[in-house]
Amino acid sequence: MSQKFFVASCVFTEEYPALSKKVQAYVRERFNLPIIRCCVDKYKVAEFENRMPENFRDEWRAIKHFEKFPAGSTMVSICHNCSAIFEERHPEIFRESIWELILSDKNFPYKNFGGEKISVQDCWRSKENFAEQEAVREILRRMNFEVVELEENHARTKFCGYSLYQPQPPRNPKLAPKRFLHDAKNLFREHTPEQKKFFMQEHCARIPTEKVAAYCHYCVRGLKLGGAKVFHLAELLFEEGGQN
Repeated sequence: MSQKFFVASCVFTEEYPALSKKVQAYVRERFNLPIIRCCVDKYKVAEFENRMPENFRDEWRAIKHFEKFPAGSTMVSICHNCSAIFEERHPEIFRESIWELILSDKNFPYKNFGGEKISVQDCWRSKENFAEQEAVREILRRMNFEVVELEENHARTKFCGYSLYQPQPPRNPKLAPKRFLHDAKNLFREHTPEQKKFFMQEHCARIPTEKVAAYCHYCVRGLKLGGAKVFHLAELLFEEGGQN
């Protein structure tokens, strides 16, 4: 079995520091995985450290920022940006989503949501990753949700919140040109805040259920802006809520 390691994601952790801490504790205690912060060596190290809440900053600094793992290793990701960059920059490293890893845990304590309907929002940054998409749906089913599909799902999705309606970090098209340059025609263009909100509201109006689950922090941001009652899948798994 190849060595696995977990990329905690600077952006996900900045957005959900307490939740990220729980996910890190899980992969460390259950699978004994080494953890690194970032998918790119030396990328905005101090900047992201300073963005973390003060009571979490020292703990974040204690995690190794980056490490070169041997060919044949598997990076476990919670961030589609990290996964896309590894796919193109480190093709010698296998990739697995955190959701696939969780599914391999036969003792994971799934909550019971009593058959509630929930829509699933797939992400443009990972639109061809069928294994991840199926793992997400299976996890929701194990939490006793009735999964509802959006019309634009799986590889048909064109959604990643409002992140596609603003310029992207310059590093992305350099590190992953297939995803963020060649496959991103007419995307990542500047829009006004009003335009972004309109596009997100328009998208959310097409969601057929009260609740929607996403597994991308950029998607969650956009769905919140559009007024949806959205949950990051990690919140459903690791935060309080639901019935045990």
